[in-house]
Amino acid sequence: MFNIGWGIFYMLVNFSFFLLCYKLFGKKGLYAWIGVATVVANIQVVKTVEMFGIVMTLGNTMYVSLYLTSDLLNEKFGRQEAKKAVWFGFFTLIMTTILMQMVLAFQPQETDIAQGSLETIFGLMPRLALGSLTAYFVSQFLDVRLYAWIRKFYPKRNQLWIRNNGSTMVSSFVDTVIFCSIAFIGEYSLQVWFEILLTTYVFKFVLTAVGTPFLYIARNFRHEEDEPSIAPQ
Repeated sequence: MFNIGWGIFYMLVNFSFFLLCYKLFGKKGLYAWIGVATVVANIQVVKTVEMFGIVMTLGNTMYVSLYLTSDLLNEKFGRQEAKKAVWFGFFTLIMTTILMQMVLAFQPQETDIAQGSLETIFGLMPRLALGSLTAYFVSQFLDVRLYAWIRKFYPKRNQLWIRNNGSTMVSSFVDTVIFCSIAFIGEYSLQVWFEILLTTYVFKFVLTAVGTPFLYIARNFRHEEDEPSIAPQ
């Protein structure tokens, strides 16, 4: 029960930081969130927990916030701005992976206490990064395209939830299948792998719905950089 209650609290804190980041720093804050969330989600995913009697990985809440961010950029600044943010996420993950692998290659001093922990966290990161980058590349650009496509049919301001949930729930399914296949096949038994796949998507599905009110709140924030109309699609 602790994990469930703590998970709900963590979700609220996570989405609140997303709002605060945009409120305080505007569009630059959204880019910063993309960079941080991409890396943090791939660190959190190393940890598995049990909720409702099933095994799942952490990182889902942080990862779903990436979709919220790209959808918010798409909503307020246009498709090209959202695509630029996705590329920024690629860069931060690749940079972190390369730098941390170089850090692990240093020979630790005999009294060092960090090497083992860093190897535990970042030792799997090349494979996780490959899975994440592949899934991220396919799903995020799919999300951007789907959002713009759905917007043609549901363009009204109060139909944001249709655009957000419709694009994210499809693209997050694609993301989950690709990532879990690359990152976890062979690392866990088939049963655990399937549980991770199923629970990851179900929780992304739920988190997307829960995150929608936060997206509505964020859309109403105003900054000097906001454009009076949507950028060309």
